[in-house]
Amino acid sequence: MVEYDFDGQVAFVTGAGRGQGRSHAVTYAENGADVVATDICETPDDAQYDMSGEDDLAETVAMVEERGQEALGVQMDVSKEATVERAVGEAIDEFGRIDILANNAGVAPPGALMEIDEATWDQALDVNLKGMWLCAKHVGNHMIERGEGGRIVNTSSTAGFVASPGLGHYTAAKHGVIGLTQTLAMELAQYDITVNAVCPSAVDTPMTGGIVESIGEEMAEVAEQSGPDNVLGEIVQPEDVSAAFMWLSSDDARFVTGIALPVAAGATAI
Repeated sequence: MVEYDFDGQVAFVTGAGRGQGRSHAVTYAENGADVVATDICETPDDAQYDMSGEDDLAETVAMVEERGQEALGVQMDVSKEATVERAVGEAIDEFGRIDILANNAGVAPPGALMEIDEATWDQALDVNLKGMWLCAKHVGNHMIERGEGGRIVNTSSTAGFVASPGLGHYTAAKHGVIGLTQTLAMELAQYDITVNAVCPSAVDTPMTGGIVESIGEEMAEVAEQSGPDNVLGEIVQPEDVSAAFMWLSSDDARFVTGIALPVAAGATAI
């Protein structure tokens, strides 16, 4: 992986308890950034797969510190503005600045659109779209006030481009993330803040495994038959997504803003 120089910078990473978020946190640390690692650290009673817990977040913090960087672990629900505002405040109190927002936290409760209930729809939109906006709002306002620019990288998905049967509510949210990203890019450009989205296909994480297990064999077959092929024939790894986050957070991408970058092994080329 290309090495970047994030010395003296602070990366605020959401959904950092495991999976892609943990990979982003650790990779920022490997490139010299201190890290604020946040996660909800709980699995709701009605969840269809296990989510990360406090021990997972503590492990991420330890992994960052093992790489010689300072780390702060904060429990935060991205869909609740009060907790986002509190977490951002704690990060600023600890480090004095936030230079990078890796806006990664997400959920994918599976179910066909004609069958899911209102709560499932709301959870998908609240976490995957509203949560992106809330984190961008509070971190972005800090960046504006500090006056030194910044980088915001949002996690969308190939589901932000195409249909994803069995995950239509997730698909709607991820389409929204791309529109949110483009609009934020225009609104924040005057402050030298770039805003981009990374759009992975299925990534080899505990969340992906939980989704496949919970939707059952029949729905998995429908999704496989209806979805785009993976041209390269291998599932994307978290570190592959992290590589895109690092580039978009770096000075190498200082003139890149408002894009939706697939890390999808060719899935969007079909």
